[in-house]
Amino acid sequence: MTSSAPKPRIDTSKPHPARVYDWLLGGKDNYLVDQAVGDKLPEDSKAAARQNRAFMQRAVAWAAREGFDQFLDIGTGIPTQPNLHQIVQRVNPAARIVYTDYDPIVLRHAEALLISTPEGTTDYIQADVREPGAIVEHARTILDFDRPVVLSLIALMHFVQDEEDPYGIVRTLVDALPSGSLLIFSHGTTDFHPAEMVATIKEAYKKGTIPLRFRTREETERFFAGLDLVEPGLVTAPHWYKEEPAPEEERSGIYAAVARVP
Repeated sequence: MTSSAPKPRIDTSKPHPARVYDWLLGGKDNYLVDQAVGDKLPEDSKAAARQNRAFMQRAVAWAAREGFDQFLDIGTGIPTQPNLHQIVQRVNPAARIVYTDYDPIVLRHAEALLISTPEGTTDYIQADVREPGAIVEHARTILDFDRPVVLSLIALMHFVQDEEDPYGIVRTLVDALPSGSLLIFSHGTTDFHPAEMVATIKEAYKKGTIPLRFRTREETERFFAGLDLVEPGLVTAPHWYKEEPAPEEERSGIYAAVARVP
């Protein structure tokens, strides 16, 4: 394991997005402060977490079936079965995966993330997406950037504020990928929710001191500038699927897409 910064201790006095997400998914790796944020969120938030997770599973499985065997997953979060590497290595046991997150609690779970098939490889780096150069530098020691790489940014960039240059961060990461690579991406939105629900969500995260920046469809599309969207394009999470039966029709606060690097 490699880290570009000293590993901070787990602060159980403040909520963390990864642990709130774990709570929304019904996990147990969270604390009372995280549960307090989750309790204030609308019931739709649990559905959004589930939809987001299901999109990730469908998208990475499709990529593996398409022949992609290298994955860089940033904003990994607390492991939830099945993990990304388990999904892709079922298709190709020789697949190589690099996980990245900045939450020290994820580091505690890294052993679970590092259990690869004998033929493949998994690795973990504790780093922040706001340090894209450091992430790429480490990933190059595990992945072959002369061949296509799948970059996974799942429900991450809505925690990056406008002043932190979210589009520049994604562009730096995508620019490091060779032609033929993929970007698998999801992002929170309030385009489909009533104003009262939006206010409730924002207030819950604000009280938890978790910065949150939902983006509109137009704002989310900007992350794919210069890339070629894979069908069905930019849609809400339940509407992105391939060979699988259509997921249940339901309201979603998550935009999702997969795009190719030309």
